[in-house]
Amino acid sequence: MSSSEASKPDTGASPGTVPVVTPERVLAGISLLVPIVAMLWVSSYAKVAPEAGGMPFFYWYQLLWVPVSAVFTVAAYLLLQRDEKARRAAVQDGGQA
Repeated sequence: MSSSEASKPDTGASPGTVPVVTPERVLAGISLLVPIVAMLWVSSYAKVAPEAGGMPFFYWYQLLWVPVSAVFTVAAYLLLQRDEKARRAAVQDGGQA
């Protein structure tokens, strides 16, 4: 056993396997969770002022979250696509080695 192998922590996974929880998946989950939490936390936006164009804060804040939620969803999608590409590359590299 070389010194580089001895310094690696034992993850319990065999070589060529990809961990289930990756930073991309965690960030994708957080990206999907942010709009949900923002909309379920009603006390943060249950007020009339400030108004925007005569529309109370309660309404325009919720409408603002429609495109913001779309941005978070696209970010989660791109992160998962990146993760999937890395997984495919790791499986192919592990199978050819």
